[in-house]
Amino acid sequence: MKYLHSRNRAILREMVITDFKVRYQNSVLGYMWSLLKPLFLFAILYIVFTYIIPLGKGIDHYPVYLLTGIIFWNFFVESTMIGSSSIVARGDLIRKISIPRYLVVLSSSLSALINLSLSLVVVFIFALFNGIMPSFSWFLIIPIIVELFVFALGISFLLSAMYVKFRDITYIWEIFLQAGFYATPIIYPLMNISERYRGWLFMNPMAQIIQDARYVVATNTSITLWSTVHSIAIIAPFIIIALFAIGGGLYFKSRSKYFAEDI
Repeated sequence: MKYLHSRNRAILREMVITDFKVRYQNSVLGYMWSLLKPLFLFAILYIVFTYIIPLGKGIDHYPVYLLTGIIFWNFFVESTMIGSSSIVARGDLIRKISIPRYLVVLSSSLSALINLSLSLVVVFIFALFNGIMPSFSWFLIIPIIVELFVFALGISFLLSAMYVKFRDITYIWEIFLQAGFYATPIIYPLMNISERYRGWLFMNPMAQIIQDARYVVATNTSITLWSTVHSIAIIAPFIIIALFAIGGGLYFKSRSKYFAEDI
């Protein structure tokens, strides 16, 4: 058993390294694109929502506030989109080598996590230039990232298993992501939303995750789930995450034995 565990760790490590290398191997800037993509989007949104449509007015350290939301959302999109097609993309490997199927999806999520880690370095540098003093609260970003990773991984398990049979899943998920971008307070501050609707927005786990991340990194005036919902509904986002994590994992496990013949 110990041998199998060490073997799986070695396979997972190689798959993560390969995923990360292949993604940028034919580009001139290589790994720099993992940093430049969110920065380009940030620059566009910052100009638009600071100077043209001043949604960020009144938000402390708005550049860091905005960038934090962007990089967390980008991780969620990248992890679930790549994860959804990961089993089919690795079809040849699955048919040739007997490996735990979950490693394929996990490797794609870990590759996206590397990008998130690199982007967070940029966020912290922005924070310093924006006059935010480092504090121990920054370490609270770690459990928030764990929560985000578990949520994205659960969805990836569910989508990847469904994608083997139904190739329309990725197109449907893209539509959900487009809607989710506007249902999540990424470009607009929650202070611009009526208090009666804020609680409903926080039923979206990504809203809770992003606002908590902003609270610990950018500004403690960021509106969070804890300051908005004062009832048993406060646990709703965490229940949703648990349902996706457990349900996605169980569905993936039940379908994994058919992957080789269905791909």
